[in-house]
Amino acid sequence: MKRILPAIAIVLAIGAPLSAVRAQTNDVHAASPVANGNGGATPSNSTDTTNRSASEKTTNAQKPSVSTTAAAVTLAPSTEGDNNHGATTDAPAKTVTTMPVAPPAADLPKTQKPATNTASVAPLLLTNIYRVGVGDVLDIRLLNANTSESTLFTVLEGGLLEYPLAGDPLQIAGLTTDEISARITSKVKIYEKPQVVVSVREYGSHNVIVTGLVNDPGTKRLRREAVPLYVVLAEAQPRTEAGRATVMRAGSPGITVDLADSTATAALVYPGDVITLAIAPPKPPQFYFIGGQINSPGQKDFHSGLTLTQAILASGGSSRFAGNKVKVSRQGPDGRLLTTEYNLKMIESGKDPDPLLQPGDRVEIRAGRW
Repeated sequence: MKRILPAIAIVLAIGAPLSAVRAQTNDVHAASPVANGNGGATPSNSTDTTNRSASEKTTNAQKPSVSTTAAAVTLAPSTEGDNNHGATTDAPAKTVTTMPVAPPAADLPKTQKPATNTASVAPLLLTNIYRVGVGDVLDIRLLNANTSESTLFTVLEGGLLEYPLAGDPLQIAGLTTDEISARITSKVKIYEKPQVVVSVREYGSHNVIVTGLVNDPGTKRLRREAVPLYVVLAEAQPRTEAGRATVMRAGSPGITVDLADSTATAALVYPGDVITLAIAPPKPPQFYFIGGQINSPGQKDFHSGLTLTQAILASGGSSRFAGNKVKVSRQGPDGRLLTTEYNLKMIESGKDPDPLLQPGDRVEIRAGRW
């Protein structure tokens, strides 16, 4: 019996570890696939999984919120997937850099665009444009349409244009032909992208009246907003005795123009002006003065084109004591006299030109040396 007991103890000592190993082997199960979709299986212990999930939740709770400044954020392994059975991965955590986030577009300052000021655009010269008015006859053509309708339309009272394809009458008084074309184009709806061309066939709204010493008096049509006076006079044909023109304009005093002055006849005339041509009034008498060694000194009548030698001859010629020197004094812009000396001998020989005199000149014949 004493021998049997030790043997039983040895058997029990050896059998207990084997039973524990056999029991542990029977509790092993196949691991669930990794939830990140890798298609493989990673052995995992349920206790480890629970502890790791709890640790991850604690870590996530302690993470600061993402701000608009750059920060390095550690992302925990994903525990979500198509087949989530609580499995986790042992891969190291990934670090992602978050870039600065711009403020919302609504908070950004708005840039104000400068408004276009059409009034700052320089106006066209009145001599280059024509603004349509009552009585004008317009030629309106629709280029991309085959139509047998008349193309001539008269601007009616009130500045209205009745163009059938545009619908209601259009107010066009004061517009240029280009502006009228654009307005009609916007109203024509039965054609796609209508091409409208407008021109003035007959001018009837811009008129002036010419009377007086002209061969063709009456109403004259202007083809611009303003034209030079000489254009109207060329059509009216002034008579030879006409010397001046008076232009009367409503709301302003009249102006008188010397027809012999080419600069003055370039003055602009406008619709509604009345132009009257008349004989130029007689010019006041003009004189020159001569003295010194002259046979008939004193005040003499002046006429345009009078030369120095002619003035001397008209005054009876030089006396026998006269020399070759002649002084001509003329009043300057500042009121002071400007004196020029001439040599009669050089003038008479043709070596110097014979100077022209002006009204008010003072001529003095110097005495010679004896």
